[in-house]
Amino acid sequence: MSIWGKIIGGAAGFALGGPLGLLVGAGVGHAVDRGIQSVTPDETEGGMRKITFTIGVIALCAKMAKADGVVTDDEIQAFQRLFHIPPHEARNVERVYNMARQDTAGFETYARQIGKLFADKPVVLEELVDALFYIAHADGVLHPNELEFIRAVAGIFEIGDATFSALAARYLGPEHENPYTLLGLDRTASDEEIKSAYRKLAKEHHPDRLIAQGLPEEFVQVANDRLAAINEAYDKLAAERGLK
Repeated sequence: MSIWGKIIGGAAGFALGGPLGLLVGAGVGHAVDRGIQSVTPDETEGGMRKITFTIGVIALCAKMAKADGVVTDDEIQAFQRLFHIPPHEARNVERVYNMARQDTAGFETYARQIGKLFADKPVVLEELVDALFYIAHADGVLHPNELEFIRAVAGIFEIGDATFSALAARYLGPEHENPYTLLGLDRTASDEEIKSAYRKLAKEHHPDRLIAQGLPEEFVQVANDRLAAINEAYDKLAAERGLK
């Protein structure tokens, strides 16, 4: 069963719990009768991480849409590209999105639930932040309010400044997109530090590894784009420094 079948079909609502579970239940019409604490380890390691990630992106995107006061067609199309939503499920996903946008609960409640479940998988949280950047920048402009919204989410996820800068660099314009920043380094880094950082990032952000940690297959393009940026950054520094 696809991630959408699990969410819309009701296999998720009863197990997700918390504010995200309530959102699914209200938006799709399924009861939520137990929380994350009662989900078995196998369920948590398997489907629950992927379901939480997916619902979390929907909820946070809905909240972020209010940050600059405008939801553009470009952002909607980017949302649809990122999610690969089957046509027959689009209306259900839209209901969950609209429920999150109208919900009086702050985005912090959603972010804390996501952060708690993925506390031991910080790289997956980075991919979620990258997804928020992707959608916010779809219209070619990253509004200051959107940037601050994403920064606040990253703070709840306990993503450090260097990692946040690396994530933001691809969306802030060419003047910010230097290879050192993308690798989480500064210009004083030694050749060995560059190689070590690259090996670590390439391993952590391999799509297969991320999927095993809870990134839904539907979001693999986000992981592929991030890995491509990491590879390109290293290739530039390798050429510049003559690294082998």
